[in-house]
Amino acid sequence: MALSARNRLSGTVKSVNTNDVVAEVVIELPDGQTVASTITRSSADRLDLAEGDDVQAVIKASEVMVNKD
Repeated sequence: MALSARNRLSGTVKSVNTNDVVAEVVIELPDGQTVASTITRSSADRLDLAEGDDVQAVIKASEVMVNKD
């Protein structure tokens, strides 16, 4: 599949927590950092995501916010 997003982080699914509507997927990167994503439950089911799966976090954002307290 060709995508326009250029930011891809390869990692391993650390956890998948679902409810009726959404799923939170936590991906552990090779250096131990984690990335969390909230996707629809149907997308998680379609991808058949499970702990230990090798995946990519594909990041495309038209806006990045920075805050300093």
